Amino acid sequence: MSITTPPTSDESGLDAEPAKTGTVEIWDENNLVAEESAAQATPEVAPMTEKEIRKSKGAHFVTIFWLGAFHVGALLALNPAYFSWEALALGFFMYWLSGSVGICLGFHRYLTHRGFKTSRFMHYFFAFVGGLAGEGSALAWIANHRKHHAHSDQDGDPHTPDHGGWWSHMNWLGWVIHGPELEDHFKKWAPDLLADKGIRLLDQLFLPIHIVVIGATMASGYFYGAAIGKDPVTMMMSFLVWGVFVRMVWVLHITWAVNSIGHMWGYRNYETRDHSTNSWLVGLLAFGEGWHNNHHAYPRMAVHGHKWWEIDLTYALIRLLRLCGLVWNVVDYKTISEKKARDKSSQETSKTSTKK
Repeated sequence: MSITTPPTSDESGLDAEPAKTGTVEIWDENNLVAEESAAQATPEVAPMTEKEIRKSKGAHFVTIFWLGAFHVGALLALNPAYFSWEALALGFFMYWLSGSVGICLGFHRYLTHRGFKTSRFMHYFFAFVGGLAGEGSALAWIANHRKHHAHSDQDGDPHTPDHGGWWSHMNWLGWVIHGPELEDHFKKWAPDLLADKGIRLLDQLFLPIHIVVIGATMASGYFYGAAIGKDPVTMMMSFLVWGVFVRMVWVLHITWAVNSIGHMWGYRNYETRDHSTNSWLVGLLAFGEGWHNNHHAYPRMAVHGHKWWEIDLTYALIRLLRLCGLVWNVVDYKTISEKKARDKSSQETSKTSTKK
């Protein structure tokens, strides 16, 4: 399989329509070149890796408890009394809603990389639904992910496998940035979202929203069980275990697999400066996010499957939303030249059809 080297000049699809907030440009590959040049001009003495910096600040036990509680709760699925087909269906629906719509489409392709445009309502809808995955608010998630792209598989990467496979998969979350430094982290990596009052509100309400959603899930199970003549408490626990605990743990590990497996095992279509790979397993389970090497080659592209057989369910949803008029200006091209050539061809075809 041949490996392609993506363009490094302004031909990059990232520059086709750069998103700006004031004078701050949303992260793209070309910014990294300038940052690396500055770093080389003023080298630091014995720089610490991101892992060393985070560990020096101490573990964040609130996050550890948060993630640990859902893993412990998921063990209740071993009790067959808590299984029901209704709860399993709820879990699959929430897996798709929070995982594909929320994380893959909303947090990643839209809010992080601005792969398309949408209305303010959908803007906040995506931010809200992404938060239901339990991976943090949009503000925190996007700041971390932009930093990952800026320093992918370098010392500043929050979760490179170079610092350990388990570190990249989940352990890094136990040492998240917190305290006074968190605001500076947001200002540098997500200034556009930090200035968005709605996004800030969702960040502040992250825990209360989950409490309400979990309570609503339990209440739904209880009243549904009573309505169909089954023990309401058992059905309530079934909804809680499969609709919340198992679903959230599943979505968490599928997302984390992009960070770990997506930089350790798989094949590459493009020559990038990191170790990103494409994985069939992650590609299917993560709704197209597993075509990670493609994504790192062209981060702003809304489509991650670049071969006809690289199934990208999230992009299929984006196309459907575009057809419905809910999203537009989708970045489905690699370079500006490709977009111009496509637009020109479309115009010529339109003129020919008009003449006929």
